[in-house]
Amino acid sequence: MTSAAVSRDCPVCGRADAEGYLQKGDLRLARCRSCSMVYANPAPAEFASGQYYDQAGTDYYLSPAKLESDYAAVRFERELRLFRAHCPGGAVLDVGCSSGAFLFQLSQRFPGCYQLLGTDVSGPPLDYAESRGLPVARGNFLEQEFGPKQFDAVTFWAVLEHLLEPQSFLTKAWSILKPDGLCFVLVPNMKSLAARTLGARYRYVYPQHLNYFTQATLAKLVGTRFSVVEFRSTHFNPIVIWQDWRGGAKDVSNRERAALLQRTTSYKQNPLLKPVKTLYQLAERTLGALHLADNLVVVLRKQ
Repeated sequence: MTSAAVSRDCPVCGRADAEGYLQKGDLRLARCRSCSMVYANPAPAEFASGQYYDQAGTDYYLSPAKLESDYAAVRFERELRLFRAHCPGGAVLDVGCSSGAFLFQLSQRFPGCYQLLGTDVSGPPLDYAESRGLPVARGNFLEQEFGPKQFDAVTFWAVLEHLLEPQSFLTKAWSILKPDGLCFVLVPNMKSLAARTLGARYRYVYPQHLNYFTQATLAKLVGTRFSVVEFRSTHFNPIVIWQDWRGGAKDVSNRERAALLQRTTSYKQNPLLKPVKTLYQLAERTLGALHLADNLVVVLRKQ
């Protein structure tokens, strides 16, 4: 974490009235006294500006283990199932698309159904996306010109937690959606079993994450311009809980993150582990029903 940092108000309600919530190394989290949103304050400058993702983060997003996992057929199975149920066709913009894996899977599974575009601030992953035949728009999403009411769906898969001003991104998404267009948001769940059990030990409490949502605070963030179509809690990785519990609050390197993603992806693809997968799915559904799974997912409709 660099010494430079950006002081900020609450990213949900905009107030400057917060109390200390948690500290992990140099990372300090605050909780808004008004709306209970938890957020990094101050925010590390390289993550607040997005500079990290175009420079140091490239080694992670383009590592062989990460690419192999992201482009595996099982990688986005939950997101694809949810997306397809609500949006059977049309123009789709994936914000923070990285190497383009979600859009690639969408094109492969449902050829001819969607007109696809990905955007990101990170250049080299976009180069890779283009090499897989995906159209991309480069640069800061907030500064790009797409034309009004252009898209049937805009997706933010694991993006809003990285943003200094997530509300601005949702406002931009609203402006480029067609009437009744859909917005899909996935973020880590600050009230998940993992977060409750591990606290500061949790590997996803780290400088890249500037915002830490619960169902209540995410609902407050998205509720100003959109109506909620569906809200759910999903994903569960017990290996993360076990490793982080044993490891204490030590930093988990990008190499270790990619290796675990590769490992869990191989487990999902192994037919010999089908009985274990059935038990895992039952555990995930149970945690999801209790809003204790690792992530929150909300489907929004433009009002």
